[in-house]
Amino acid sequence: MKKLIYPIAAITILFASAFTFVQSQDWKIADNYSVKFDGGDPSGEFSGLKGILKFDEKDLAGSKFDATLDVASINTGNGMKNTHAKSEKWFDAAKYPTIRFTSSSIAKSASGYEAKGILDMHGVQKEIVLPFNFADNIFTGNLEVNRLDYNINTAEPAHGSATFKVSISVPVTK
Repeated sequence: MKKLIYPIAAITILFASAFTFVQSQDWKIADNYSVKFDGGDPSGEFSGLKGILKFDEKDLAGSKFDATLDVASINTGNGMKNTHAKSEKWFDAAKYPTIRFTSSSIAKSASGYEAKGILDMHGVQKEIVLPFNFADNIFTGNLEVNRLDYNINTAEPAHGSATFKVSISVPVTK
């Protein structure tokens, strides 16, 4: 009987400890999100946001973002500008249908959090740091993106602004 106590105790401890590990919360993107950009002219927003958002303030090492935007969903408020933005000269939505951000790490910062990862846009992958906050089940963040870094309309570098301010607000549910 004593010989059985140790294996049963070990199995019980292993089984119980399996439930003590903190796992990051999986969040679902709510419909009322916004991904806006402002380069002076043009400015607008993207829809078609999809992704996996795993985030727990107590388990940042287990947290991860993997999100995509549908390039063809661009809306500048002007049909001709939308068509132009989707063309080969700019985003080339037919060849590069999505913009994707995949985090490699998430850490606490002085003003909230920072997600370090790869922004894949227009066939170019660059490491970026995405500063963000999380409060009341809403992720918010702001960053600047230089279109020339992603080979977007490099033939006309002075055409409009090269740097775009991106503002993100993503309400989530469990």
